[in-house]
This record gives sequence, structure tokens and C-alpha cells, in this order.
Amino acid sequence: MPSIRFSIIVTFHNQREFIREALESALSQRRAGFEVIAIDDASTDGTPEILQNYDGKIKVKCLETNEGACSARNRGAALATGEYLVFLDGDDAFLPWALDVYERIVQAKKPALLLAGMSWFKGPLPALQPADAPREITLVEYPDYFRRDRGFGHSASAMVIVRQAFEDVHGWLEGFFPAEDNEMAMRLGTCGRVIQILSPLTILHRAHAGNSINSISSFIPAMKNLMKRERQGHYPGGARRRFERRALLGGMVLHWARRAAKNGLYGDAMDLMLRSSPMLLAAAARRLGVIIGGRQRTEMIKL
Repeated sequence: MPSIRFSIIVTFHNQREFIREALESALSQRRAGFEVIAIDDASTDGTPEILQNYDGKIKVKCLETNEGACSARNRGAALATGEYLVFLDGDDAFLPWALDVYERIVQAKKPALLLAGMSWFKGPLPALQPADAPREITLVEYPDYFRRDRGFGHSASAMVIVRQAFEDVHGWLEGFFPAEDNEMAMRLGTCGRVIQILSPLTILHRAHAGNSINSISSFIPAMKNLMKRERQGHYPGGARRRFERRALLGGMVLHWARRAAKNGLYGDAMDLMLRSSPMLLAAAARRLGVIIGGRQRTEMIKL
């Protein structure tokens, strides 16, 4: 096993109230052979002062200008030495067994991409008991991301990427935000074996007023941009994988069209649906195929 299996890359901008919990959750992981890299994206709320408390424990880089989440993650990846890159947003936190789960899967499956599960919470971090520690992992293995047949809550914090695949797609697409995690997953579409972790959950995903997911109107142009990039040929697989790509994109678009309509953005929802009709049809056909043929079977691995 390499001396550094996992490089944990924590990125944040003006998240002083959360960053200590994020970093402590990373440092408290029980596995040996990992490093923690913190990228402060030009915070102005006193975050750099907090980082001084971690001198010698983590690698820290404070950017002079606000470059955005994708650029900050790429900066962290450039400093990383691990075999796998584990991303964590500054308002999220790891559950104590996260790296144990990832390591067990890496040993068994050697995936190119891990898709983790998240537990949403508000306020203080949830209190955990010894009995909460998992004893087994339930997972689904796919030949690649385009074969995914289960829902997945996209988030940078829920993606663990083998370094070679990350470098092959040239990292995060800088300037693309929000839905940058959907975009990254599409470029990783044929990178190799993908493991989706159904249980246990490994990430605590904090719900608060500043979550980008609350800005529904900003996701409408992001979905249109994803579809544009698909039509322009930015995603791998060529004509042979077009149906799978468009089925996945159709599912993403439908999710945000529903959320827009639920929040009264009826015009935006209708416009998005009309622009994405071929992809929505592909998503419906894919869904029907799953109903008829069944999903990829699950597996269990002991921890």
C-alpha cells in the first residue's frame, strides 16, 4: 500500500463557523496513510487565524484572491501526494469511519471512482455512540459511471477519485458552478470501475442558509450548460454511449425542473423541460429498462 493512500482536500471561503469541525473530522480519521490539505479561497472572516492552530498537522494554502470552488479544489489536488483524492467542502464533515470504509473498498475493488452517501443535518454535529459504528458495507459495482442505475446525491464531498482519472480529465472545470459535481462526474463517465456506497453513510452534509443548493434559479442555467456541453461532445464515450449520457443528464434536469416548479419558478421549469426533451425521453426509457430488467445487484463487504 502506498504511504499516502488518501489525500483529503478541504476547501472553503468565509466558513469560519464550520471549518474547525471539518478539519477535526478529517484529522480524527482512524486510518494511517492519509494527509489533509486545506485551501482557503481568500476568506475575509478570520478563517486564516483558525488555520494557524493546525500548523504542522495539515498542509495549508491561503489564496490571495477568491478563485471559486473548482479552482480551490484543483489547487489542493496539485499539492496532494495520495493515490486517491477525497474532497470535502468546508461546511461538511466526515463520519469517523469514512476512510476505513473507503480503504476496505479500495482493497477489494480498486475503483477509479467512489460515490459516497451523505447524511443531512442542521445545527451542531450529531452525537454518535459506539454502537453507531458500521460492521459491513453495502455497495453496488458498475463498470463505469455511465452505467449507474441508482440515484446519487451529487456533491464534491461525496466523490473519491483516483488520482490518475482526475488528472486524465484535467480536474474540476474552473468557472463552472453550481452543478460542478455533476459536470465532473460526466467527464469521469468512462474512467473505469465505479463503486456506489449504499451504506454506511460517510459524510455529514450541513444544511444552512448559505448552501448553493438553495439557489434554485442558479441551477437552471447550469443544467442548460450541461446539456450544451453534451451536445458539443465534451463527455466521453462517443455515439455508442450517447443514450446513457443523455439518460443521466435527463434525470438531473428533471430533478431541478421539479424543484423549480415546486418553488414557483414555473416559467424556468417549463423552459428547461422543453429544451431537454430528448434527454428526458432517454431518462424515461432508461428508467423503464431498469424496472423491467432490474438494477445492478448489491454486494456486502465486512469491515
